[in-house]
Amino acid sequence: MKLRKVTAASATVFALALTATACGGDNSSGGDSGSDGGKTITVGIKFDQPGLGQKTPQGYAGFDVDVATYVAKKLGYNEDQIEWKEAKSADRETMLQRGDVDFIAATYSITPERQEKVDFAGPYLLAHQDVLVRADDNKIKSPKDLNNAKLCSVTGSTSAQNVKDKLAPKAQLQPYPTYSACLPGLQNGAIDALTTDDSILAGYAAQSQFKGKFKLGGFKLTNENYGIGVKKGSDLKDKINKALEDMVADKAWQKAVDENLGPANYKNEPAPKIGEIKS
Repeated sequence: MKLRKVTAASATVFALALTATACGGDNSSGGDSGSDGGKTITVGIKFDQPGLGQKTPQGYAGFDVDVATYVAKKLGYNEDQIEWKEAKSADRETMLQRGDVDFIAATYSITPERQEKVDFAGPYLLAHQDVLVRADDNKIKSPKDLNNAKLCSVTGSTSAQNVKDKLAPKAQLQPYPTYSACLPGLQNGAIDALTTDDSILAGYAAQSQFKGKFKLGGFKLTNENYGIGVKKGSDLKDKINKALEDMVADKAWQKAVDENLGPANYKNEPAPKIGEIKS
């Protein structure tokens, strides 16, 4: 933040600005006035998902970040007017209900339970639960081939347990604290497969140190409709939907997919139509 010398004239302007704010100024685009008179918007993303939403020494990167940045621009905000906040999975509904953020783009699957608490624009990506295996592994060609395989099980995730319960009852679940921790184990053969959303898997596999070392199974075990969450009743929903349609129409959506997830040979579904939820 740049510190500026306060002159008498600027102090008067500042006082008037405070008075206007106290009288209840409203910003229909979902932001508020910054200290220099410019508006800002607060956006929730993941900070720890490579290829989707990740905080790096250079800033924020990933497909969700690109989508959110495009949407914010269509709403009237430049990139430097975006305040990024970490939106952990368990906190997303609360953050929206409290008004901590204006919208959330964070691998946020649209579900009936969540729709009771918040509204969703989109969907903007159709993902699927899938598996990630070593690039030279030709043994795991279908979900049933996960029987007797060592499958990474991440604390707090139900993906691996769902595979064991419904598709491969003999799968050997191997506990790891995070998906990132699974990758070296997958690389050195300590585990045979890792499962979660294919978009998330592609993001991890697209990291420079892992390029060419893993591949997606392409099993499409579930449909995950990623939406942009907004507070219940927010007028931002319609505006964001229009921005998403524009992003697809001008090819920026496909470019963002290719740049962030393409290195893992991620075969994305076509951009979903607004309001079309696949169960």
